[in-house]
This record gives sequence, C-alpha cells and structure tokens, in this order.
Amino acid sequence: MNGPETLPGLERAPETVDFQPTRAAGLARLDRFNSRAGQHYARQRNYDFGPDQRINVSALSPWIRHKLIAEEEVLRATLARHTPSAAEKFIQQVFWRTYFKGWLEQRPTVWTSYQTGLRAALKRMDQHGAMANAYQAAVTGRTGIDGFDQWAQELAATGYLHNHARMWFASIWIFTLRLPWQLGADFFLRHLLDGDPASNTLSWRWVAGLHTKGKAYQARVSNIAKYTEGRYRPEYQLANAIEPLSEDQDHPIRSIPVAYEFPDGDFLLLITEEDCSPESLLPRPPAGYLGLVATKARSPLEFSPLAANFAQGAVADALDRVGCLGKQPVSSNDWATQIIEAANQAQTDTVVTSYAPVGPVASNLQRAKGTLQEAGIDLRQIRRGYDDLAWPYATKGFFGFKKKIPRVLADLGLSA
Repeated sequence: MNGPETLPGLERAPETVDFQPTRAAGLARLDRFNSRAGQHYARQRNYDFGPDQRINVSALSPWIRHKLIAEEEVLRATLARHTPSAAEKFIQQVFWRTYFKGWLEQRPTVWTSYQTGLRAALKRMDQHGAMANAYQAAVTGRTGIDGFDQWAQELAATGYLHNHARMWFASIWIFTLRLPWQLGADFFLRHLLDGDPASNTLSWRWVAGLHTKGKAYQARVSNIAKYTEGRYRPEYQLANAIEPLSEDQDHPIRSIPVAYEFPDGDFLLLITEEDCSPESLLPRPPAGYLGLVATKARSPLEFSPLAANFAQGAVADALDRVGCLGKQPVSSNDWATQIIEAANQAQTDTVVTSYAPVGPVASNLQRAKGTLQEAGIDLRQIRRGYDDLAWPYATKGFFGFKKKIPRVLADLGLSA
C-alpha cells in the first residue's frame, strides 16, 4: 500500500524467525541477517510488518540476551561485512543493550525500586476490582484499542515483539490505560524470550519519563499507522496529551563491582542464563559443570512457558557444547545447596561463573554467598572484556554513551 502513511520501495517478504534456544540457531540467524545490517536496516528498522515479515530487523535479541552469541561477536560479524558508517544504526542498537546493562549496574537501586513498586501495584490490584479488570483486559488483548490488543496477543503467543511495538505498547499502557508501569514491565519480563532486567526495566522507565527525567514517549496514531503500514490506526483511542511520571527516590551511582581472575587450580563451572557461551571464557577445562536457571525469580506471577523454556534450553545447549550431553539445568531457589553438592562431586572448592549483572541471577548468587563461604567455597565471577570496556561509559544518557562507541570499537580492534 502506498500513501501518506508509507514510504515507497519498502522491501517486504515473508520471513519468520525460528527462536530455538541454541547457539547454532543464533549464529544461523546472524548469518541470515548480516547482509541487511547496513542501509537496509537503517531505512526499514522502525517498521513493524508483523510476525510473519521480520526481514527488516535482526531479531537476535533472545540469543544475545542469554549470550548464546555475544554483543562483541555480533559487532565483529557486522563490521566484517559493513563499514561502521554503513551499519551505524544497527551498531547503535547493539550498544543500546550494553548501555542499559552498564547503567543499571551502576544504579542497582532502580531494580530494587522496581521490584518494590511491582509488589505494591499487585497489592493495589488485589484491592481494586476496576484496576484488576483493566489489567486483565490489557494482558489478554481485550481493551478494544487497535494494535495494542494484537501486540498483547502476539507477545503471549510468540515471546517477541518488534521494538517499535514495545514502545507504543508501553506508552498506551501507562498514559492511555493509566496502569502502573511496573505491571507492564512485569508482563514483558514474564513473556519476552529476551526478557532482561536492565533493558526491560529501563526501557519502560524511559517511556514513562523516569529514565530521561521529564521526557516521556507518546504513542501517536499517525506514527502507528505509518510504521505498521496502516494495519493499525487507533483513531480517538489514545491519550491526546501525556505528563511524564516522576518519583521521589534518588538512585545514586556506584562503582561497577570488581570482577575476579580465573583461579590457578581446578574449578567447577557454573552456567546460568546470563552467559551461555562459557567455552569462549575458559582457559582450560573445569573439573565439573553445573547449570542453574533463575527464571522463577523474575516475577511473583506465573511465568510464560515460552520464555522459561528458552532460558532452560539456552543453558542446556551450553552444557551440551561443553560435553555434558543431555544434562539439564536445575531450577531452584536454593542455589547454595546445588553449588555445594556439585563442587563436592567435582572435588573442588572453587566455583567459576560468568559475571551476573543486576537481576535475579545476581540476587541468587548474593544470597548463596554466605553459605558458600561457610562451606569453604570460593565463588568467582568472571566478566567479559567487552563489558569492562563499555559499561563505565554508561553513566548518564545514551547520547553521551553513543559518543564513546568508536572508542570501544577501537579498543576491541574494530575501528575503521
């Protein structure tokens, strides 16, 4: 369709994404998309053509979120085929996730504040039937708002949404339906295959006007109609004016916690959903392996089987690739007991795992730390060099962070 809502020459073709939780599937998707990471992506990335036409976006986020493929790996593949200027928009999109991870790592109280706000919102919903009804209509796609309902149903059915649709959805949730943003962030975190504490929480805060204080994102009918090519046009259904949300709490910046070096002797390798490419970190084989997942800790509400199975499958795939064929990760709230038993079986008192940024995995490790110390077990979190290079620049807004991207690329040996 051509008209004022569309641009001529848009390339549309049927293309679905098979979200299999394996490194092989992530690499295959990267290879398929890579040729389009330049001007094709820059021209068409904002269009939501629908779940059957993902030709214009990478859809790599579920694999990157679980580090089945790492950000640095994606950047290297991209810059092996495109110049930094040609792939600038896609490179920036990769760094948005890096920025959010580094920003939250330096302001962890934002995550704990979100959790407190979520519990409070759930309590209010239990006490107010109208709020509960509005919430149920929103999460099941029964509000009557064109586009919003279809995105809610698409998310529940597929575990994925186009990034632009996520922004529209969050804005409508907050400013038209006037539901607590924490409930919307929780809905996403429970269903998204790429559900990530930093990217998800801070994206919702950005839409609400809390991340960039006083500047909220407004979903507009004209924008939705244009970038869905007229599939959705919620005329007279959206808030005409919005007021950014505010909060009383300050979130002071802290130093990024110190990461450890690899031990000299034997160690147990702990694989979590935060990093499912452990083979790229190991200087030598470990004495044993353990896989743990923390998906149940992401929310007090029921978790989507699609998202849970992706995280479980990602860790299982990592275990397979390091030689533990068929070994399944454990879903448990008592990580200390699981780690101690595995370390004793491996006959080692040292456990190595990839650095866990702010979120459920980090919280589980922190809760286990005291018990592990009492048992004489040394837990070492190893951080990737890419994160060490980029995270310190995530102190303010993305605009300032973006200026440092060429420096990070140069430090990685990827400059033009």
